[in-house]
Amino acid sequence: MTPPSSAAGAYPRRWFALGILLLAGFMNLVDVSIVNVALPRMQSGMGATSSQIEWVAAAYVLAFALGLLPFGRLGDRIGRKPMFLAGVAGFTLFSFLCGVAPTMNTLIAARALQGLSGAAMMPQVLALAQIMFPPKERALAFSLFGLSAGLASVAGPLTGGLLIEADLFGLDWRPIFLVNIPIGLFTLLAALAAVPATPRHPDMKNDWGGMAIAGLSVFLLVFPLIEGYSYGWPAWTFAMIAGALLGFLAFFLYERRRAGRGASELLPVALLTNGNFLLGSTMTIVFFSGVTGFFLVLAVFLQSGFGFSPLQSGLTTTPFPVGVLVASIASGRLGARWPRQRIVAGALSLVVGMVVLRVIVSATGDAVDHWTLVAPLALCGFGLGVGISPMFQTVLSTVPPRDAGSGSGALQSFQQIGSAIGIAIVGQIFFSSLAGALAGGSSRHAAFVHSLEAALVYETLAFLAVAGLVLLLKAPATPSSPGIERQPQPVAVEA
Repeated sequence: MTPPSSAAGAYPRRWFALGILLLAGFMNLVDVSIVNVALPRMQSGMGATSSQIEWVAAAYVLAFALGLLPFGRLGDRIGRKPMFLAGVAGFTLFSFLCGVAPTMNTLIAARALQGLSGAAMMPQVLALAQIMFPPKERALAFSLFGLSAGLASVAGPLTGGLLIEADLFGLDWRPIFLVNIPIGLFTLLAALAAVPATPRHPDMKNDWGGMAIAGLSVFLLVFPLIEGYSYGWPAWTFAMIAGALLGFLAFFLYERRRAGRGASELLPVALLTNGNFLLGSTMTIVFFSGVTGFFLVLAVFLQSGFGFSPLQSGLTTTPFPVGVLVASIASGRLGARWPRQRIVAGALSLVVGMVVLRVIVSATGDAVDHWTLVAPLALCGFGLGVGISPMFQTVLSTVPPRDAGSGSGALQSFQQIGSAIGIAIVGQIFFSSLAGALAGGSSRHAAFVHSLEAALVYETLAFLAVAGLVLLLKAPATPSSPGIERQPQPVAVEA
């Protein structure tokens, strides 16, 4: 089968097909951010615990992270289009299950399945765009992915607030999931007609053992971080964390053994022994642990602590994604220039924004003036937009060309794992501080202020750590280096 963008001629319906792919990506990214404004309403309406609220967010990003690499490889084997269609169909179905879930546990399970469906869909989106367009058009096509990601980050919290405020048919928060059904069905039908088929490679094999070990290790780490406080940190929580560390070691040894036999690897040993890639992956995990956890506790602070409606909460956080959007456009004009300096500038902008935000929160009495939050949130968003693209490019610049696909997929997986870990850590700091303050006799407003102050300490330290780790990264390859041609990856901004 001839790839659509080969010398035989570019795929004639590529721009319409790109619109369908962008719609699927937009739906996925909006769903990531739209949930945060609904979490406090879910908690009050369904009597959920703080750990259950954390799992509504964490289950999605964790399942998404674990599914990216195996589903990306499965798309190589069976074809990108069938895998994309399966992902869209699953995402639509499990969005419906989220919207009608009768209990929090059902909702959490449906969110995990929704995350797996998103992981089946998104690798095919990027791969299909890569082959549909000739080289001279790819830069424009991929820039539209970045623009779509920025617009989705703005639309998510606002759409969530509007849908909950409207209380359509008395469904409260449920339409934030049900709205995916008509979008998903349209995407599915349009993709059947317009998205091209791609070559299949049935000879490729999946590393099922690597998937099992990696998945179990991440679960052993994230589960006790989220549930530990609820159970009083018994011995089994620390045993699970220790088991996770042993699991990561076992994963490395298992992958090294497969490499020695010439078998396929979930994550090539060449990457696991690449110091720059490991350092950059650690930096990515720390970076996104700060971003994602922050928005979870900020929504709870505004709505549960100070009575903001979901719409007011979404409008209050809008300066952050707007800052991301503005910085992404500006960053795109800089290309590959000054990458490490831009990462440091972005991380330090986030540090300054978080410090200013903490000062403002500390001075809060019985009411929050949302106008005082505009400047620090916009600065934080600008910092994220400035730093994220050069960070990915710098980390991937020392990955050998033969491992570029695995490296890119793994880095996106680490991004999502960092998000899940951040939800766990920041959620623990916030909710444990809140419980302690209320038990100590603090007023409700003072307790929420104290809790967000504590959570913002972690955010500040996380971004400071990123700024320091950047200095240890090797300089990225110059654009003239042979065999290296990568496009920046769109990222989910969880506002």
